[in-house]
Amino acid sequence: MPAPAPSPLAIVDAEPLPRQDEVLNHAALAFVAELHRQFTPRRDELLARRGERRAEIARTSTLDFLPETAAIRADDSWKVAPAPAALNDRRVEITGPTDRKMTINALNSGAKVWLADFEDASAPTWENVILGQLNLIDAYTRNIDFTDPGSGKSYALKPAGELATVVTRPRGWHLNERHLQLDGTPVPGALVDFGLYFFHNAQRLIDLGNGPYFYLPKTESHLEARLWNDIFVFAQDYVGIPQGTIRATVLIETITAAYEMEEILYELRDHASGLNAGRWDYLFSIVKNFRDGGSKFVLPDRNAVTMTAPFMRAYTELLVRTCHKRGAHAIGGMAAFIPSRRDAAVNKVAFEKVKADKDREAHDGFDGSWVAHPDLVPIALASFDAVLGEKPNQKDRLREDVSVAAGDLIAIDTLDAKPTYDGLRNAVAVGIRYIEAWLRGMGAVAIFNLMEDAATAEISRSQIWQWINADVVFENGEHATADLARKVAAEELSAIRSEIGDEAFASGKWQQAHDLLLQVSLDQDYADFLTLPAYEQLG
Repeated sequence: MPAPAPSPLAIVDAEPLPRQDEVLNHAALAFVAELHRQFTPRRDELLARRGERRAEIARTSTLDFLPETAAIRADDSWKVAPAPAALNDRRVEITGPTDRKMTINALNSGAKVWLADFEDASAPTWENVILGQLNLIDAYTRNIDFTDPGSGKSYALKPAGELATVVTRPRGWHLNERHLQLDGTPVPGALVDFGLYFFHNAQRLIDLGNGPYFYLPKTESHLEARLWNDIFVFAQDYVGIPQGTIRATVLIETITAAYEMEEILYELRDHASGLNAGRWDYLFSIVKNFRDGGSKFVLPDRNAVTMTAPFMRAYTELLVRTCHKRGAHAIGGMAAFIPSRRDAAVNKVAFEKVKADKDREAHDGFDGSWVAHPDLVPIALASFDAVLGEKPNQKDRLREDVSVAAGDLIAIDTLDAKPTYDGLRNAVAVGIRYIEAWLRGMGAVAIFNLMEDAATAEISRSQIWQWINADVVFENGEHATADLARKVAAEELSAIRSEIGDEAFASGKWQQAHDLLLQVSLDQDYADFLTLPAYEQLG
């Protein structure tokens, strides 16, 4: 490891946190500063390229597989690196933020993997960013416990052999960390989250028989995957660990990335361990990119777009085929249901839906899938156990029966469902509730018995925007207009006040959340990400 240079990184407008010096020590900050110097200019170029590509989609209303990378797709000889032992069996993965209680519960959950989330399930307050890093360090040194101040219940880690393998998700490329700056320029949040975690834990994880494993969110092209690969090569050399120790699973949660799955695996082939198929961010990306493509791209209510929709089937089947062709894991989507402690009937119906969803994924060839709550781990486990048995995965199922044409991925008009007035009300209700919690520093929020994260708010506000701009007429005869959205939002705000009382309403950020939802839903200039204006308002 080179001798750390004096760190020019400044901590800006941040209240000191207990033990923060353990995370933000001189050597760690010097590493993050070097990442910033080396790679932020390319990050900036790639963000600009996103805008150019979006303008091209607006002009053509189509997408295709890239002609310039056809040789990579046609070459059957290359594979990604073999999975390390700790990531060979991923049949159930639990997701959640890195607060202290969640860290213990997720590691103890019985899932094979915990997606430790600094991204959509975490509002990036300074406290969440830094204490989340500290919680992971404490977990690896077994210096972690937690007593719930409300219930008095204590939480502690199980024996090492029973803990989930951690795969950490840094923030997406578009988000900056305003509290860490170099010469007045904020460091990308992705480099902060990756850099601090990797620097402190890479060798420690190797010693524990694991390694520094990552989920890469919001990727839009193979060139963005190439940037990550170059960061991995640099980082491994910097701390002196073997090349290929880092492993990354890429979330295919943008429509453009769906056309570059093989190229993304190719760029990361020495570090790749799989791809993941999401839903809300993927649908959000379709709306964002094809928002001016006319009525054939108008999505119905988000809950009507299940993974069995033809264009979603095309996406997931192509993902499984692509992964297995290249020796990578295919990881399925989220079961977001939060079990009720009071309503067994609600649980029974929901558990049956979760089982059907996980059965479908296992039979389609996925090697694992996500859940949001520990109570869902046994359900998902049973679905994959039934298909896998003693095998760690089913990468030998090559799915050569799958054939997906470019148009299949954007055949939105194959859906019979239409937008509904109740869908508008739900988008407003969930959007306000989620944004209010996010502005208070909570990124994973239970709303109407579902665990929601930032992707939920993104698809909700995007649907409101799209329906208004496409002049959708609902089944009750009402037109989707800005005035209708304002009316529904005002009614929702009033209902929330009645539900929780004046005192709780006043102590929350409800009006602020209402205003922000309407801003990003009604502005003609569509914001690329809701979290960009929201971050400006985050404490």
